[in-house]
Amino acid sequence: MAVTGLAEVLQQLAEHETLLWSLAGCSVLIFLGSLLALPVVIARLPSDYFMASRRRRRKVVTNPVGHAFIVVGKNILGAVLVILGLLMLVLPGQGLLTLAVGIILLNFPGKYRLERWVVSRGPILNALNWVRKRRGRPPLEAPNTMDGTAG
Repeated sequence: MAVTGLAEVLQQLAEHETLLWSLAGCSVLIFLGSLLALPVVIARLPSDYFMASRRRRRKVVTNPVGHAFIVVGKNILGAVLVILGLLMLVLPGQGLLTLAVGIILLNFPGKYRLERWVVSRGPILNALNWVRKRRGRPPLEAPNTMDGTAG
């Protein structure tokens, strides 16, 4: 029975070879894009970015229609990347990285609290500050999450 199941899986993979190559190509592009973009984004963050208990709101676009298009587009791209990331967990590709980028792009309640919690972990904060040091930027201040919450 296991041989038959394996044969069926291999047949399905052969039938969807174009899709698999497309996902692998997207994975490579996302990986390379993140290698280029992440250090720039990390270096541009203010050192006290994670210290506020609530996210500071900035108006990105003065035109409300343009702002709506940016927010909707960003969330659609985030959702697509989350779906691709989930697929890449079982298919070839950088599944966890793609998931992380997708989650970063999405807007959802509690996102800032989740970001603060993740950044408060020692290895994560050390890695972010290593990147900032290489770019000549001061280290990020660690958010206080001693009570088990991040906000």
